[in-house]
Amino acid sequence: MLLGMALALGVAATAQAEEGKDLVLKGDAKCTSCHDKDEKSVMAIGKTRHGATGDSRTPTCTNCHGDSVKHTEHKGGNRPLPDRNFTKGTATPAEVRNDTCLGCHKGGNRMQWAGSQHEGQGLACTNCHTVHNQHDKVRDKATQTETCFSCHKEQRAQSNRSSHHPVKEGKIACSNCHNPHGSSGSKLLLGNTVNETCFTCHAEKRGPFLWEHAPVADSCTNCHTPHGSSNAALLKNRPPYLCSSCHIRGHQAEGIRGGEDLGTPGGIAGRAKVPLVGKACMNCHGRIHGSNHPSGAGFAR
Repeated sequence: MLLGMALALGVAATAQAEEGKDLVLKGDAKCTSCHDKDEKSVMAIGKTRHGATGDSRTPTCTNCHGDSVKHTEHKGGNRPLPDRNFTKGTATPAEVRNDTCLGCHKGGNRMQWAGSQHEGQGLACTNCHTVHNQHDKVRDKATQTETCFSCHKEQRAQSNRSSHHPVKEGKIACSNCHNPHGSSGSKLLLGNTVNETCFTCHAEKRGPFLWEHAPVADSCTNCHTPHGSSNAALLKNRPPYLCSSCHIRGHQAEGIRGGEDLGTPGGIAGRAKVPLVGKACMNCHGRIHGSNHPSGAGFAR
């Protein structure tokens, strides 16, 4: 009987020790004795990179939340929050939360966070990232866009138009074009310019061409709306109205030439006085992104 009681006490002591054991073998037992296996939202961190027991860089609870003495030593109800809290609606300033994350996560694509558009808007890392969750939605390209679209509602609407990049189909994600942590270019683009970013995929439009189309060389967004359009090929307007937004004169083909008209080279226009309004410019000018065609700068097929 005494032996049975001793064994029972030993099992109970072992179970209690298990409940209070270090989560990452570094001194978290004091936290996990309260935040136990029933509190899944906390303990799930053990299945993330932040809970890797074999990595010497793995942080403890206090590395992120601070020593939090008032929180850990408090007896009774209404326990004070940790020194640094990362939940939604927390009183901990975004700058303090970000400094905590950037203490480890520095370099790489986070080098330009300081002064970035998102930093300037007062966003914290935890506005997009979930630390304790095994599945961080913003790191998974299949679910990333939902996080981005929660703020960027205009881009969400554009992505539902008939012509769009295959974002909602899961083939590409926002981070294929943008670096949310900062960029040396505009609009948090990965490339230094719009064209450099676009040419990452659309290399056939890069050139160099013997005959360059000035709007294309300047910026793809002169003609295209990257997040979605009701016109084919992400165009801002359908041809010929898009073309005539620059080529504003010469809607009647009369041989007028120049950068702002619809004149045709080689004297053809003088012989074929055909109204050009409503016609498809690209029936003739097929290589509109640039051409090496021997006929000249008309971007002919």
